[in-house]
Amino acid sequence: MSNIVLLLSTDQQNKVKSYYASSAVERKAPGVIFAAKLPDTAITVYKSGKVMFQGSGATREASRWGEVKETSSNSSTATDSNKIIKTKGDILPEKFATLSVLGSDETGTGDYFGPITVAAVYVPKEKIELIYELGVKDSKMLTDQIMLKIAPDIMAVCPHSILTLRNDKYNAIQAKGYSQGKIKAMLHNQALKHVLTKIEPETPEYILIDQFAERNIYYNHIKNEKAIVRENVLFSTKAEQLHVAVAAASILARYAFLKEMDKLSKTVGMNLQKGASGKVDEMAARIWLKHGEETLKSISKWHFANTEKARKLVNKSK
Repeated sequence: MSNIVLLLSTDQQNKVKSYYASSAVERKAPGVIFAAKLPDTAITVYKSGKVMFQGSGATREASRWGEVKETSSNSSTATDSNKIIKTKGDILPEKFATLSVLGSDETGTGDYFGPITVAAVYVPKEKIELIYELGVKDSKMLTDQIMLKIAPDIMAVCPHSILTLRNDKYNAIQAKGYSQGKIKAMLHNQALKHVLTKIEPETPEYILIDQFAERNIYYNHIKNEKAIVRENVLFSTKAEQLHVAVAAASILARYAFLKEMDKLSKTVGMNLQKGASGKVDEMAARIWLKHGEETLKSISKWHFANTEKARKLVNKSK
């Protein structure tokens, strides 16, 4: 099966919608504004301006609207094979970046404000090139605005799971003695289980977790879980650079984090500062004085040192 993505102007998109109007179908996936189904081709138009053609007739249909660069299930990834990436963790199989992989990653763990979010994404080998076409790469190379734009496209084409652990629940679990490492391990395991269930009976060739703990520590964290994902699981640092599935997971995790941060910012009437710097201390103190301790606690990771620093700033101002 071929996958082709074209970036079209608004005028071109309208022509596409008009041309395929008689074959239109309903698609409720995030970011989709129009979809059509021909006997041999599926056409999907996204808010981002990207139009995806999938199926044996993809080349024919895409050629009506622009220059076609076809990708097939046998194509290799766009990674630089000459680039040496120094990582810690498991040794990956040869040509790992070309395999069907379920990847997971998290964000928000070092931010005082906002949740921890974990995402898992399955990218089968026939969709690897498509995911690159959608703009997926190491999230450290992308701005928040670009990730907000790309995420709906990823969600539309790949089986995924996104978990958002909001601050009230995070604080309650942490107060029971759960370390952040344990919390993250539980979330990763849960997200991976969700995706594996979605894609049954298909199975990924490998599962790659962006390593935040060594294998034995990770599995010790989740030893009491009812179902534990163990088969073909690999761990590596810098996993975003090793397979596009983890890069996609990182983008979805960041997307969910940014969406929640936006909600919390509206709650307190100011754009919440990311990270855990001195600026965060000052903002926390302002929120404490304006809205009270409970409101600050409801939007923050209360055990962080920022809380006591903010308390001192509040006491000084009185």
